[in-house]
Amino acid sequence: MNLPSISVVIPTYRREAALRDTIADVLKQDYPDFEAIVVDQTPTHEPETERYLQELAEASKIHWYRVDWASLPGARNYAVRRATGDVIVFIDDDVKLEPNYLQTHARNYIDRPEIGAVAGRVFDRMKLADSGGALKIQQLPPEAMDPGIAWYYIDLVHTVEPQQVLSARGCNMSFRREVFDKFGLQFDERYRGSAVREESDFCLRFRKTGFQIWYDPDASLIHLGEETGGCHDISTKSVQYQITFYHNHFFMGLHNLTFGQCLRFFAKLFDCHVLGHPPCNKSGSPLKVLVRFGFYAMGFLKALKTWIQSLWDDGQIYSRQDDLTSA
Repeated sequence: MNLPSISVVIPTYRREAALRDTIADVLKQDYPDFEAIVVDQTPTHEPETERYLQELAEASKIHWYRVDWASLPGARNYAVRRATGDVIVFIDDDVKLEPNYLQTHARNYIDRPEIGAVAGRVFDRMKLADSGGALKIQQLPPEAMDPGIAWYYIDLVHTVEPQQVLSARGCNMSFRREVFDKFGLQFDERYRGSAVREESDFCLRFRKTGFQIWYDPDASLIHLGEETGGCHDISTKSVQYQITFYHNHFFMGLHNLTFGQCLRFFAKLFDCHVLGHPPCNKSGSPLKVLVRFGFYAMGFLKALKTWIQSLWDDGQIYSRQDDLTSA
């Protein structure tokens, strides 16, 4: 079997023990040819983590890059420019992996040239009892391939059969190297906060290459979902974070969808996240609905501004900084 070489990309921000455990799981992989790239956006680590990373880097077990900014899509782009693998696997800095994890991703690319990306199954720690329960989805519904409403039908937890999907989850996805080299795709660095929808945006643009995104339930991991650190460059309890959450959704729609698709997407966003209807299941308190509507409205206005600016500015500020430094 002619296995592709793999680059494992781990962006990290203000993580300590979870990061160490994630790296340890990567280094235990039963795979013949891979590299681990850690893009570290943490200003100052705890001494134990600092020593751990330094020792691994000096022993050439990881490539450890430190940057003085915090951006999940920016960190992904930074790593891609330095990766050497035929396949690039993206994970978060708070995941648990089985030793055959890379093998399960890699096998999907062998003798299947139509597959350009693999979406893995994600077991969320806070939902482990649910994700391991009786609910098993064989085939996702047709709505899961409709860009206007797919985001509320793509279930990469309970789906047990391999199949083509519209998008992957950012904590467990891989792409052929040529997606970046040949087609020039980059993650959009205008997505902030939890960087929610940055992978959805990328996958929608990825579809234009003609490649498929293939879901493999065996390519699974456990996502710990730590409340602090990771991609949260803004406090999750702040007003700015809430506005950015909606901004990211609206901008993804304005940036990628048709007018009709946008209307359906924004309506579903309102129904779920503002009114709190399933699958969001939020409080229906009139006061809370009103507050969420305020964030919804401010997020739309901010996204509209970003979209208008995108007509002349691609927003890739961290990539531009890197290009200038490299030059």
